[in-house]
Amino acid sequence: MTDKDSTLGLILDGGLARRMGGADKGLVALSGKPMLRHVVERLGPQCGALALSANGDPQRFAGLGLAVLADDPPGFLGPLAGILAGLDACATRVPRLTHVASLPADTPFAPLDFVGRLHAVRRGGGAEIAIAASGGRRHHLAALWPAELAAELSRALRIEGVRKVESFAGRYRLAVAEWPNEPVDPFFNVNAPGDLEAAEAMLSRPSNVGGRLV
Repeated sequence: MTDKDSTLGLILDGGLARRMGGADKGLVALSGKPMLRHVVERLGPQCGALALSANGDPQRFAGLGLAVLADDPPGFLGPLAGILAGLDACATRVPRLTHVASLPADTPFAPLDFVGRLHAVRRGGGAEIAIAASGGRRHHLAALWPAELAAELSRALRIEGVRKVESFAGRYRLAVAEWPNEPVDPFFNVNAPGDLEAAEAMLSRPSNVGGRLV
C-alpha cells in the first residue's frame, strides 16, 4: 500500500477563531471560494481519504463533501482532541489508514508534497511522528501521526489533561521536514482579517499559476 493510500488527510477547523470574530475560518471566502476549498484541493490528492475536524452543526460544511469528525472528548479542548478524533476514525472505522496527516484549515498554501515528504522523513529518521517546518519554525499542527497512538493520546487528554500538541508530540521520536518560506510560506496562517488580505495578495502574484503556487 502506498503512503497516499494509507493516509487520512485531516483538516483541523475545530477552534473558536476569536481573532476572526468567531466565524468559521474555513468558510471565510478567499479568492472567491471558502478557504477550506483551497486546503481540500491541495491536501486531498495526497491522501487515501479526507476528513474535517470541526465542532457544531456539520451541515454547514455539506457543500464540501467531507466526513466531519467532532472533537473527542468534546468541549473545545484544543487541536489534540481533533487529532484524536482522526486517529480513532482510522483505528476503528478504516484500518487500512495507518496514518493521519493533520493540517489547519487556515493554511491555503499548503505544500503539494506535504504527505509524501512527511512519510519520507519519518522513515528516514526512524521516527513515530513527522512535523513540518518552514523558515526554521516548526508547525506542530501540520504533522503526520500514526493511528496506533490513539489510545495513548486519549489517555493524555482524558486523564493527564495534556492540551499542547508539542507536549504530546515531544514524548515520541520526531522527524522534521523543512520547506522554504519563499516566495510564499506554505504554512502561512490566516488568523486575522489582515492575514486574509495578505493571502489575497499572495494569490494574485505572477508566481501563482492557476491558483497553484509555484
